[in-house]
Amino acid sequence: MRIISIRQPWAALIITGGIDVQTGCTLLKDVENRSWVTAYRGPVLIHASQRPDAIRPDEIERRFGVRLMSEQQLGGVIGMVDIVDCVRPHPSRWYAPGHFAFVLANPRPLAFVKWKGALSLRAAPAELLALIDEQINRAA
Repeated sequence: MRIISIRQPWAALIITGGIDVQTGCTLLKDVENRSWVTAYRGPVLIHASQRPDAIRPDEIERRFGVRLMSEQQLGGVIGMVDIVDCVRPHPSRWYAPGHFAFVLANPRPLAFVKWKGALSLRAAPAELLALIDEQINRAA
């Protein structure tokens, strides 16, 4: 399994979504924009970086039509999602022109696990996977 660090509020929008201001429905961020391509397809842990992005909630609402709705934890794993494709361009409202869109599906929140982040899409450490497996087994 892989892991990727993403700044808040983007990480929370991938895992739990926000409220569409037009419909009131939950809307998930369905792409992650990167300047580099990936051939990886499969599950990836979403690590919320220690530092949040500088974007304000009102700017997200204005630009994307989405109101934030969840607590935004920092410095740990908050969930997992599947990377199902990597394309350029993509029709998502979340797509940033000129970037590669990691197309995301099946977000699953996990109990927060404090963990140090790093750059890139990388292999998840065995110690972290063991902690997550332990939490999943305890919840079952």
